[in-house]
Amino acid sequence: MAGVEVVGGVMDSREWVMSAYADQGLPTSDHLKLRTTRVSLHADSIPDGHVAVELLWISVDPYLRTRMTGHDDGLYFSQFALDELAMEKQKQVITAFGVGRVIRSKNSKFSTGDIVVNPFFQFAEYCVSPPTFLRVVDPTAGIELPAYLTALGVPGFAAWVGIEVLGNPKPGSNVFISAAAGGVGMFAGQLAKLKGCRVVGSTGTDQKVKLLKEEFGYDEAFNYNKETDFDAALSKYFPNGIDLYLDNVGGKMLEAVLNHVNLHARIPVCGMISQYNQVWTEREGVRNLLNLVGKEVRMEGYLVGSYLDRFDDFTKVMENYTKEGKLISKYKIFNGIESFIESLGSMFTSSNVGKVVIQVKP
Repeated sequence: MAGVEVVGGVMDSREWVMSAYADQGLPTSDHLKLRTTRVSLHADSIPDGHVAVELLWISVDPYLRTRMTGHDDGLYFSQFALDELAMEKQKQVITAFGVGRVIRSKNSKFSTGDIVVNPFFQFAEYCVSPPTFLRVVDPTAGIELPAYLTALGVPGFAAWVGIEVLGNPKPGSNVFISAAAGGVGMFAGQLAKLKGCRVVGSTGTDQKVKLLKEEFGYDEAFNYNKETDFDAALSKYFPNGIDLYLDNVGGKMLEAVLNHVNLHARIPVCGMISQYNQVWTEREGVRNLLNLVGKEVRMEGYLVGSYLDRFDDFTKVMENYTKEGKLISKYKIFNGIESFIESLGSMFTSSNVGKVVIQVKP
């Protein structure tokens, strides 16, 4: 447990807080601060029903960036409280989806040693967590722990809702996935293939194009940094038009897609990562929205939190696919909680393959 000192049931724990908002560009150490605090494990320090948790893995997702702008727009997640303005200590710490180990429990549903997941863990080495959203997982089930942040976590759920619930393509449908080698895209394409669709993805490097076709089973893929005329690229890869587009990037790619949609096409909008680091007045507009009318397209934004009533259905399906080897996951693993700023910034380049996660503890 490098970097952590245990003294009489009190743990030294590092945690991330927001010290200033970053309305443009990528957050830096001017905006995010890593501080050391003390977490008491004494029974009288842990509220009834709560558990003390040692974080093992933390998910780094693009939506976190939208909670650091200081503006409530776009994805409509509440902004992280600034360290100096937060009224309560626990509200100061950034939260994220994580996997941890229970080290002390005051809740009969959780035992010391349990492996638990929570979409709102504090971004810390140790924390005391309420039972809300806390779920025990079986480490002997044949599923590696990072999968609970990927295929069985927010990215997998976002992909499943977009493809299975909102898109619901028929076998033989022409499906396009942007940011196809990212955390959501890699599962969206595989789910569409499992439904018998023809799937094409866009990504940022030739290495990722090869990955999509050879490992994730995409029928075709293209490098948007090389094939920069998106309209021409989509004409090439979709001579019969697009029936379903899972949008992860927005901007120019969305505009190009609207020139190639078929009648009654569906466009679930999962995110628009190309726009996250700009204020809304500087983002790229889409000029051909009238095509939605003429082609009677259904374009629908969604947040996975609105579909939590389907989470059990999703979990059963994805656990089976994972155990049967029908889904492939790729991770970009950063080591140590101190790597948060680096890992967050990496999502806005073409350097990552798959889902970005931090291994807090080996």
